[in-house]
Amino acid sequence: MSAPENSRPSLRIPPWLRVKLPCGPAFSDTRALADHLHLHTVCHSARCPNKFECFSRKTATFLILGDTCTRNCAFCNIGKGATRAPNPEEPIRVGKATALLGLRHAVVTSVTRDDLPDGGSAHFASTIRAIQGSNAVCPTIEVLIPDFQGDKTALQTVINAAPHIINHNVETPFAHYARIRPQADYRQSLELLRRVKEAGRISKSGLMVGLGETDEEVYETLADLAAIGCDIVTIGQYMRPSQRHPHVERYVHPDVFKLYEKRGRELGIPFVFSAPLVRSSYNAEQVHAALVNRRQKQ
Repeated sequence: MSAPENSRPSLRIPPWLRVKLPCGPAFSDTRALADHLHLHTVCHSARCPNKFECFSRKTATFLILGDTCTRNCAFCNIGKGATRAPNPEEPIRVGKATALLGLRHAVVTSVTRDDLPDGGSAHFASTIRAIQGSNAVCPTIEVLIPDFQGDKTALQTVINAAPHIINHNVETPFAHYARIRPQADYRQSLELLRRVKEAGRISKSGLMVGLGETDEEVYETLADLAAIGCDIVTIGQYMRPSQRHPHVERYVHPDVFKLYEKRGRELGIPFVFSAPLVRSSYNAEQVHAALVNRRQKQ
């Protein structure tokens, strides 16, 4: 009989994943602002390893629609359970926070709300408009959205609000969905991204490695994303948030991440940001600027 999952010995964290934890006035100010405005950030809720760096640069990824998710993805640290009705004041608070932080690139994501008729798409649209209306110089806006259970109208609601980038993560290769994302549909996610691209928006997606996938499966996923015209792909290392979560099956060497980036570009994806500590919204402003700069040169 095999040992229980949580009794397995964990792999030793390699040196390239050991990060310094900067903590100065800017870090404290960013955290205090989010607390003062009663806002959630995915940086905190998902235990992102880049939180200290990003907060210290006075940037954060806002998490809307509460802090309780209706799904049970194996990798995620966001809480599950009873949800609350969306707070109609939340979009205004997010808009105010982006203005006070002086963000030039605002990133907004959410928990998945399958309990809402529109999946929360109208709340996303309200948040986008609030950011647009709260800043003297409107930042570029990136949203990381759920799949809205394939609802075309819900997706169109977000598209119509005109964010600059629409991100939806496939998270892991198709073969691992039943284990890692049991309530999601890989093909449905690809179709969402195809529609985003068809609508003329910059499309973005991301995945994690270290959950049992092979390099070949990562390459197959990149080929799928290239086939639907995805503009930006991020690839990062899965880090186990707690003892309740799946073990890290492998720590991918930085050189292999470079190979992922090389393959993605060879497949025709304009921008692939691949490194151990990369996350969907990590350095999102720089990634967007790099894509725009490349397009201008072309």
